[in-house]
Amino acid sequence: MTIGSIVRTRPVPVLYGLMIASLVALLPLPPLLQDQAYHQFADQRELFGIPNFWNVVSNLPFVAVGAVGLLQFHRDATTTVLFVGIFLTGFGSSYYHLDPNDSTLFWDRLPMTICFAAILSAVVEERVDARAGAMLLRPLLAIGIFSLLLWRWTDDLRLYAWAQFFPFLALVLILRLFPPKYTGTRYWVIAAALYALAKLLEFLDEKIYSLGSIVSGHTLKHLAAAAASFAILRLLQTRRPIAP
Repeated sequence: MTIGSIVRTRPVPVLYGLMIASLVALLPLPPLLQDQAYHQFADQRELFGIPNFWNVVSNLPFVAVGAVGLLQFHRDATTTVLFVGIFLTGFGSSYYHLDPNDSTLFWDRLPMTICFAAILSAVVEERVDARAGAMLLRPLLAIGIFSLLLWRWTDDLRLYAWAQFFPFLALVLILRLFPPKYTGTRYWVIAAALYALAKLLEFLDEKIYSLGSIVSGHTLKHLAAAAASFAILRLLQTRRPIAP
């Protein structure tokens, strides 16, 4: 029996097994501390009395996508949590960029962990098992929220890094191994690609800004991540069940 066949025949135990194994694997790693240079973004221009103007206002698309999603998909727990997270990301990230420091960064990261948890739950619901995906939402939310509290208590970001990247890796694995039950797979692929692009733009913040001081990589990161959120919104708006 191949690994792929084991995953397909016992997806839920395998998923929980991967979660537990990856969490245990964090224990021997050294603490991951917040680099204080992270708060020094390339574009710190003030406009209209708003510090770090472009990094603040580039969060508005999150508010728009989240609001539309909540209006259209508020009857399902997972999608409600997802769009609440997207909506609050716009406010949390704006709040952080008005005065970047560890305390405000907490409120930037909190709604994002909500989004990560809801996205993985939604993919499991859609591709693997609807009940299992709904049940997965609570422990993922608990881990995500606790990871940020743990960071504030201990300055250790290991668990937060897991809460951010495990859902992304699990999403890629599920899309690869499980056939779609709904149309719109391309939107999941687009969303994953845009999120990966957002992380790259974040890393290239200063280099991009140095090209004429027009726009920074971090500002573009916000727009790419918001575009990923919009791709998920379009998925939910357009998907249809695939006949067996």
